[in-house]
Amino acid sequence: MASEKVETVIAGNYVEMEREEGDNSNSAKSKFSKMFWHGGSVYDAWFSCASNQAITIKFLFMIFVAQVLLTLPYSFSQLGMLSGILFQLFYGLMGSWTAYLISILYVEYRTRKEREKVDFRNHVIQWFEVLDGLLGKHWRNAGLLFNCTFLLFGSVIQLIACASNIYYINDNLDKRTWTYIFGACCATTVFIPSFHNYRIWSFLGLMMTTYTAWYMTIASLVHGQVEGVKHSGPTKLVLYFTGATNILYTFGGHAVTVEIMHAMWKPQKFKLIYLGATLYVLTLTLPSASAVYWAFGDTLLTHSNALALLPRNRFRDTAVILMLIHQFITFGFACTPLYFVWEKFIRVHETKSVLKRAIARLPVVIPIWFLAIIFPFFGPINSTVGSLLVSFTVYIIPSLAHMVTFASPSARENAIERPPSFLGGWAGLYSVNIFVVAWVFVVGFGFGGWASTLNFVQQVDTFGLFTKCYQCPPHKA
Repeated sequence: MASEKVETVIAGNYVEMEREEGDNSNSAKSKFSKMFWHGGSVYDAWFSCASNQAITIKFLFMIFVAQVLLTLPYSFSQLGMLSGILFQLFYGLMGSWTAYLISILYVEYRTRKEREKVDFRNHVIQWFEVLDGLLGKHWRNAGLLFNCTFLLFGSVIQLIACASNIYYINDNLDKRTWTYIFGACCATTVFIPSFHNYRIWSFLGLMMTTYTAWYMTIASLVHGQVEGVKHSGPTKLVLYFTGATNILYTFGGHAVTVEIMHAMWKPQKFKLIYLGATLYVLTLTLPSASAVYWAFGDTLLTHSNALALLPRNRFRDTAVILMLIHQFITFGFACTPLYFVWEKFIRVHETKSVLKRAIARLPVVIPIWFLAIIFPFFGPINSTVGSLLVSFTVYIIPSLAHMVTFASPSARENAIERPPSFLGGWAGLYSVNIFVVAWVFVVGFGFGGWASTLNFVQQVDTFGLFTKCYQCPPHKA
């Protein structure tokens, strides 16, 4: 029988005990499991972040690149080329900063609990538990509300994206019918126990997103500019801030940061991994969005899915199929934390029966399915979620929580990880946090919420709720 190995992992000032079952096993079954199923290395975290960043990239990065990658050209048509590029760079940096804050708070929480001899081997730590342990129940409730609502609608967006994409291969069925079908397919994610088990899926998701991004770039350049192309953006404040909040959403996919960190053997390395993943994501989003906008210009204002404008051929069909698979993966990324919350609520989280947990998770999928049918507005819904939910979930709350956690001199003195010296110590760190809170609250939530809500309401007035085929050509509706 394979022996158990207890690995001592030193991170900052704390000692974390991780038990790895069957670490020395050389059986074929063990090797297969390690390679494809049970991952927790820094490479798995990097794949998870990069493939989920725009989800995004959700998911992301739950947050989630898949669906946002396809709507970024739409955002460029609202913002204009220069603003689109600058907002991507700016929010990419800001997203990495708040992911860094979340990782610090996670390590701080876990260290304190492990000093109290709390065992997390059969328990997945989540963001609301970190807030509860460090700041109390009111912070926990706020974190739980925003995080779960964001992940719920992040999952909704994945279903909408699936229906939107498959329609460009097979338009014999309308998008609403495709939503029914893919809702059933995505429900099978209830059988995936945790983020440890996304190893091969994370790798595949990264490859699929990379292919699609470079396909969009090359196909747009080869296609050239359409006749009479115009690049008018920005023309209206409503469109400008709607586009900006879609990019805010793009780099706000780290609502699943804590769960991914918990799935790592050495979670203290997460912050650098996330930064590297963000830089990689920018090599995908900047060229693809710029090239598609250059080729099609203002036409994108009425085509939120960039694939709708690219000529149909085997390369585009391949991109669509790969995005469908990726959106299935991202649905799992976004839904898994919701599964955990529900399991803990009904007290089945620590059971070892995969089947029992899968059955218990099914009620989580039903409202996601229903909401995707009510609001099939691919593109506008991203901006609305970004302004009203992402702004608080992954920018404002982490920044405020970090400042409050280390407000006292004793907390700063005993902090597991101190601020980088180039920031100017605690004063510099607090200055950055205050800027993030102020900017996101005013620009992201304030102006972005106003613009994206108006745009969303316009979609409802134009197409109606439960519309069968959002933005489909009239003769195919």
